[in-house]
Amino acid sequence: MSTDTSARLLRLLSLLQTRRERTGPELSERLGVSERTVRRDVERLRELGYPVRATRGAIGGYRLEAGAAMPPLLLDDEEAVAIAVGLRGAARGAVTGIEDSALRALAKLEQVLPDRLRRRVAALHEATVALDGPPAGPGADPATLTALAAACRDRERVRFRHRGSDGAHGRRLVEPHRLVAASRRWYLLAWDCDREDWRTFRVDRLDEVRPTGVRVAPRELPGGEDPAGFVRRSLSGARPATRAVLLVHAPAEEVAERFRVSPGELEPVDERTCLLRTAADSLEWTALRIAYLGIDFEVREPPELAALLGRMGARLSRSAGGGGSGL
Repeated sequence: MSTDTSARLLRLLSLLQTRRERTGPELSERLGVSERTVRRDVERLRELGYPVRATRGAIGGYRLEAGAAMPPLLLDDEEAVAIAVGLRGAARGAVTGIEDSALRALAKLEQVLPDRLRRRVAALHEATVALDGPPAGPGADPATLTALAAACRDRERVRFRHRGSDGAHGRRLVEPHRLVAASRRWYLLAWDCDREDWRTFRVDRLDEVRPTGVRVAPRELPGGEDPAGFVRRSLSGARPATRAVLLVHAPAEEVAERFRVSPGELEPVDERTCLLRTAADSLEWTALRIAYLGIDFEVREPPELAALLGRMGARLSRSAGGGGSGL
């Protein structure tokens, strides 16, 4: 098989993977070959194990279907990085029960990643701290994350446009220190060159990230504080309205492990109970997290959280046919 033919087969496979169905004339035009050549190439893909199905008729065409075995996939750079980052999260327990499978899949993927992509994935892994579990939204742009991760790794200043909580935009020049996954978001901990102080930036509010090429000496956080602790303190001060205090009927060590909080947020009462002081993006998120654990607790403050849990409980009871409206 010639080099041109191999390249065309890869292009054909890529086209079939990105849409439900493509017609012969469409493939012919996209590949710059005759429809007869398209038919021959489809047969070659079938011989290689790809289940390409042809349908007849005026709107007929070719589609790539699921087969009995997993054939090779063609991924662009961003897709490969996204999958590798997702597998790293799953391998460290982001999704219970698939850690071993995720680790095996990650090993296979990283083995064949080009050096340029392997460096991007490694940079994002090394520059990231998980504060209280994997982020779940709002989504941060993968290109922005990997650019910031590389800057953290290389100690390189970057410029970006930042949207504040009031909606105003401004330009910043910073020295990225670490990426932190907190609550349901990504945060960048960096030294703000203009303000000459440490700042925490929500990554989903950043765009137009531009490396400057200027390398700097590493900076230490005040008092030797760790990045997760600094960001936690910063977020707690920024969102006082969402702070909550709960009396949890479980040992502090168990709550720290299951609720993924730092020891500083827990105060043991006795061997079987502790006080949990926490802050999140919203009371709804706090309610979901604590309710999911299956541990008895009492809300000390704020009263809005107790009311929210009451409404949640009533709704769940109705959904389960346990009374309320009788639904």
